[in-house]
Amino acid sequence: MTITLPLVLVLGIVTWAVVRFLGIRLWVAVVIGLFGFYLAHSFLAPVIDGTTRTGVQVVNGTQQDRP
Repeated sequence: MTITLPLVLVLGIVTWAVVRFLGIRLWVAVVIGLFGFYLAHSFLAPVIDGTTRTGVQVVNGTQQDRP
């Protein structure tokens, strides 16, 4: 049985847990989120996207060997 979760859902749960249990203030989490939005529109966006996809594939065990 395979369970599929969107990465944004997983990151949202992690953010909630950090705010709730580690005592990080909510405004700090919001500032980090806004930084992510601005970073997504920068020249680093393709590199971040590729790295995230590769990381998810490694965790899932679906990375294919490239020649």
